[in-house]
Amino acid sequence: MPRLTIRGLSVEQICLISESLIEQLSDICGCEADDFTMECVQHTAVFGGKIVQAFPFIEVAWFERGEDIRNQMAAAITNHVLNLGIVEMEVAFITYAKDAYYSNGISYK
Repeated sequence: MPRLTIRGLSVEQICLISESLIEQLSDICGCEADDFTMECVQHTAVFGGKIVQAFPFIEVAWFERGEDIRNQMAAAITNHVLNLGIVEMEVAFITYAKDAYYSNGISYK
């Protein structure tokens, strides 16, 4: 935890940025690098009856750490993706409530 779910980038692109991105995000969050999970969702995007290039979109699921940390995380993710030559992308945060999150049947509450 945190978990990054990535759409619209190839596995190869994600591999190029994964180590430096997670290192920077772990510094920002104060988490260990191995606390992060990255998932690459491969899907087909359709618009106007045609298959189109999927739009780069990254969801960060986590326990809220405040606006300052969230802003730093979003900036770090955006910078890494734009450095791949991508011209536009989006980041969204999904916040888990600790009392509704369980690990091995035990609440984080």
